[in-house]
Amino acid sequence: MTDTSTPAHSAARPPRVPRRDAAENRLAILDAATSELNRDPDASLETIASAAGLSRRSIYGHFSTRDDLVAELNDRGIARVTAALAPIRHADARVALALVGARLWSEVEDVRVTAQLAVRGPRREVVGKGLEPVRRGLLAIVRQGVYAGQLRTDIEASTLARLIEGAALSVLDEAVRDDISHEEGHRLVMLVALSTAGLSWRESGELIDASPELALDAQPDGGRT
Repeated sequence: MTDTSTPAHSAARPPRVPRRDAAENRLAILDAATSELNRDPDASLETIASAAGLSRRSIYGHFSTRDDLVAELNDRGIARVTAALAPIRHADARVALALVGARLWSEVEDVRVTAQLAVRGPRREVVGKGLEPVRRGLLAIVRQGVYAGQLRTDIEASTLARLIEGAALSVLDEAVRDDISHEEGHRLVMLVALSTAGLSWRESGELIDASPELALDAQPDGGRT
């Protein structure tokens, strides 16, 4: 009788690792999509494939639909933002709040169009859920500042945190509308966050100027222009 059982060594075989060129092609597609969609939110798969140096058929080997490709871009952006903002801690909640704005700008400034679409577009609820850790961190900073008397106390902390988030996103909207510079956006997002939190425009500017950790060249992007 023929033995049709699966050999033990075959059953224990580890999952097949994608070929190096397949992994590199996927990364090239994602990088090209980031660039092309930031220039034109309606960029076609053909355009993205051409920018990646691949055929449209090659893209379908990695992503079933254009929506799947956009979803992965969103997931990568969420992971980047979460990793950048999670470590932020400071004894002064005002500085911590400004740091959140500065780090957020550093992560989304070069993909401002796709970032705006992620938080304003049809996947906004999914993206919002992915950003929950960031929102919890922001709320913790606001509560710290309210308790210490550093931030306004006339608005409930959770409401204030949402208003600060909205103010920061309004800078992204302005950046897309008027193509503001990296340096201008960096300062503007801190100013609007601090102003929403209760500081006057003079107090906000003085705090930013007096805090070395808030300087443009102190951010992870190295103050690129």
